[in-house]
Amino acid sequence: MNKIEVRERRIVKNLEAAGRRELILKAAVTQGLLHPEEALVAAFIDLDGVRENVAALHREFSANSRVLHAFAAKANCLVPVLAALNGLGMGCEVASEGELAQALAAGFSPDRIVFDSPAKTGRELRQSLLLGVAINADNFQEIERISELLSTSPSLSKIGIRINPQVGVGGIEAMSTAGATSKFGVALADEGSRARLFEAYREYPWLTRVHAHVGSQGCPLALIADGISRVVDFADEVNRRLGRQQITAIDIGGGLPVDFESDSLESGFGPYVQELKRAVPALFNGQYEIVTEFGRTILAKFGFIAAHVEYTKVSGGRRIAITHAGAQVATRTVFMPEAWPIRIGAHDGLGRTKQGTPVAQDVAGPCCFAGDLIARNRLLPPLEQGDIITLLDTGAYYFSTPFNYNSLLDPGVYGANIDAEGSVRFTTLRRPQNISELLERTGLDDLPEALTLALTAAASSTLP
Repeated sequence: MNKIEVRERRIVKNLEAAGRRELILKAAVTQGLLHPEEALVAAFIDLDGVRENVAALHREFSANSRVLHAFAAKANCLVPVLAALNGLGMGCEVASEGELAQALAAGFSPDRIVFDSPAKTGRELRQSLLLGVAINADNFQEIERISELLSTSPSLSKIGIRINPQVGVGGIEAMSTAGATSKFGVALADEGSRARLFEAYREYPWLTRVHAHVGSQGCPLALIADGISRVVDFADEVNRRLGRQQITAIDIGGGLPVDFESDSLESGFGPYVQELKRAVPALFNGQYEIVTEFGRTILAKFGFIAAHVEYTKVSGGRRIAITHAGAQVATRTVFMPEAWPIRIGAHDGLGRTKQGTPVAQDVAGPCCFAGDLIARNRLLPPLEQGDIITLLDTGAYYFSTPFNYNSLLDPGVYGANIDAEGSVRFTTLRRPQNISELLERTGLDDLPEALTLALTAAASSTLP
């Protein structure tokens, strides 16, 4: 590493998260990526931070040479983002035909893609088996379907079964997948399930993996480790009873909680691995390949949304800032504010952090329903017309899959790199949607046929 690279690494590392965001935001305003008329809202990913975070993940699991870290595409399915993660040595976990196409377009080789979904179609299974994509079957009916397909066309795919260890739910029940009645996987503790699972592995030697995903945000490490421990115990039992190591890989899913309350960029991979080593030492004895499926933990802390404040008002004594970031980019926060509160930054029109005594105010979005609020009664420096707000820790699950309410345009998404002098270079990850693209998506090309059908139907109807 030369002196310039060492210096750049030191500056990137020492610059705090808030300082990096402000550099990126001010550069975005200067370069016109955020504009009060032409670009009302935009999103940004700190690519330097992502690189450091992925490196930390690899380091924590480095003691086991057989590990595939498959990024959960649902967390951010933008093809350039996936391509960047591919370049950082990650694999990709997908859960639909669309996500599979995005992963392939991003350059992931099929043998580094894992297909998880509770509702895989015959076509999706045929395509995955043809390509050699790994598959985690969700239920016994899917196992039978795969068996039928393999009987006519052998495959290089590595195939496993998703198991629900039924260890309970975390603080956000909707994000927990290991409750007694979860829709995911085969319930391990239900009467007869364990015996039936063993028979499946005995009957189908091509079943060489087992998969579990305990939950996500709100699930404590001990709960996640308990679920993984039960799955490893099951794998050990299958191999012991069969007298051979049929199960060679354990997919432990993702779900590591993210710190949404501070600017800390530590993703918690170290404590997570230490908890697994304490609770499930057999996972690290070299007998099994490990597959992970982190999504939110990889990107959330390294992305933010910026939006202009269009108007401010007072209603019933409450200050309200009307902004251009609402349910269309922060859907979970708007509809589940208690489970998904979001940190908000206040900036002037040039992107500089606002000062001033914080006052309670609502931060509202542009969507035409009363509940489109990003924050209620939040203490912030007084927001004024022309200011900019930032929605923090939104690199996953926010701007990458927008909610098309009111036909609001999808915002542009930009990757940011900061050099040794503090200059910001942007890469377009998704260009802003324009009106022509919106009209095309909402059926403009089908308009003549639709009008003909409507007129024909009207002419054939009889008015009273």
